[in-house]
Amino acid sequence: MATYLVTGVAGFIAAKVATMLLEAGHAVVGVDNLNDAYDPRLKAYRLQSLQNRAGFTFRRLDITDRAAVLALGKGHTFDAVLNLAARAGVRASVADPWVYLQTNTVGTLNLLELCRRQGVPKFVQASTSSLYGQHNPVPYREDANTDRALSPYAASKKGAEALCYTYHYLHGLDVTVFRYFTVYGPAGRPDMAPFRFVQWIAEGRPLRLFGDGSQSRDFTYVDDVARGTILGLRPLGYEVINLGNDRPYTIMALIRLIEAAVGRQAQIVHQPRHPADVETTWADITKAKTLLGWQPEVALPEGICRTVAWYRQARGWAAQIATG
Repeated sequence: MATYLVTGVAGFIAAKVATMLLEAGHAVVGVDNLNDAYDPRLKAYRLQSLQNRAGFTFRRLDITDRAAVLALGKGHTFDAVLNLAARAGVRASVADPWVYLQTNTVGTLNLLELCRRQGVPKFVQASTSSLYGQHNPVPYREDANTDRALSPYAASKKGAEALCYTYHYLHGLDVTVFRYFTVYGPAGRPDMAPFRFVQWIAEGRPLRLFGDGSQSRDFTYVDDVARGTILGLRPLGYEVINLGNDRPYTIMALIRLIEAAVGRQAQIVHQPRHPADVETTWADITKAKTLLGWQPEVALPEGICRTVAWYRQARGWAAQIATG
């Protein structure tokens, strides 16, 4: 049995990763500051499902607090650190870039330093497909030039990736960086289109669509992403790996799938496209297949059906979640 530190454990992806690690018989120390970047009820829901499981320990902690992060090493010996804590979202980062830099870049540095001081051999870092931009050919490969970040969110994650390589080079830390592509599923983030659109369509609310809906995303189901993240715990040296579905859908196609699953037509209200939004995301997942033996298993139509089924079950409170 191994012991893993999972940051952002009440978050969407991290909660699923922690669940899978616990189900495999490992111990998980989960940390989260439980901030109100989005409705805390979702974080409480995810955390509650973890706190009933054997082998789980929770610490309320902000990874930007260096002293608190370093103190974690005094009570535990970790086999790996999975840094899945983040301030996420392109548009929100334009409004407040400082909190993104602190959490995503400085927070990562604090955790890397914990690994160095405590001799933790493995570090897994959550990154983002938002690093890729209009100048990169699709599907996006990990060796593409990502020096032209279109948002503070992307820039903060680029900084985190750079620090990861520095600690690998200087201190021999084994690092796997995952660039996630538009992760969705039950109890997902309410600032992202799948959750918002399910809620808005189910409740008969206007659906705000930025642009004409022709932009496309490589929607990736959360269980697939969590499974790939855990596979990244193996020794790899230093690798940056895409985790995506490798089959982009337009936003309008997403809407049609949700309409069919919900059984109701969307009331679409068009709004101008945000300049920080890229036209398309599409992952080349050759590297994930080669190094990890990973490929996605849940296609978007099935994933949307599962998401809508969860929403119906949780509708009593999920309908009240603020979606912007």
